[in-house]
Parts: sequence; structure tokens; C-alpha cells
Amino acid sequence: MLQQLFELFILALPIACIAWTVTHEEVFREPREFCVKNAKQGRTILYRKFFYLFTCEYCFSHYVTLAVVVVTDFHLLFDDWRGYLIAGFSLVWIANIYMSLFAYIRQDIKKEKTEITLLEKKSEVLSETTDKKS
Repeated sequence: MLQQLFELFILALPIACIAWTVTHEEVFREPREFCVKNAKQGRTILYRKFFYLFTCEYCFSHYVTLAVVVVTDFHLLFDDWRGYLIAGFSLVWIANIYMSLFAYIRQDIKKEKTEITLLEKKSEVLSETTDKKS
């Protein structure tokens, strides 16, 4: 049981990484913009929902999790289909906790960078006005 919990927290890391990268990072910006456009302007609901999956980290994490469960044969508590079902939803939940923490940390870092930039600009303005007075 302890081994399964360890595997749960480890397997959730690549799931979170893949889901976040595809749905947020610059490297996938163009395909994501294409998906956003099709998710909003598609003719059928099925078409729109298909493309929406690539824009939402929560939604996309389900599909990444499905692939991880299939590839790793990971299951929790039970050795039959119930173990795969429990493993799938558990992995999604842990992966989304990881992504939420990552988003929070990135937001805090961005806030600090913005504050530093503002302080640097204030410092430049003060030094320019001091130099003009001298």
C-alpha cells in the first residue's frame, strides 16, 4: 500500500508537467490558439468540446492520466477495473494539486519581478532628478 501511494505521487508529476506545458506554455502557443479558436467557433458541440480539451489543464490531465495508467498498468487498492478507476481519478486529483501549486508559485514570482522592475524604475527616476539638481 505504501508503495502504491509513493507511485501515485510520483506518477502525478509527469501528468501535471505534460498537462501544464500543453495548456499554458509558450512552446505550444500556436496549436493552443488554434484549439481555442475551434473550441469557440466549431459547428458542433462535439467538435468544440474536442478542441476545448487541449486548452484546459484539468480536462487535458484526464487524457494524460488515461495514457499513463495504460502505459504503466498502475492501479490502486484493487487489482481489477476498480483499481484502474480509483488510480485514474486519484492521479488527476494529485496532478491538479501540483498544477495549482505551480500556478501559485509562478504568480508570486511574477509579482516579485514586477515589484522589482517598478523599484528599479523609481530608482532611475530619482537618480535622474538628483543628477539634474546637481
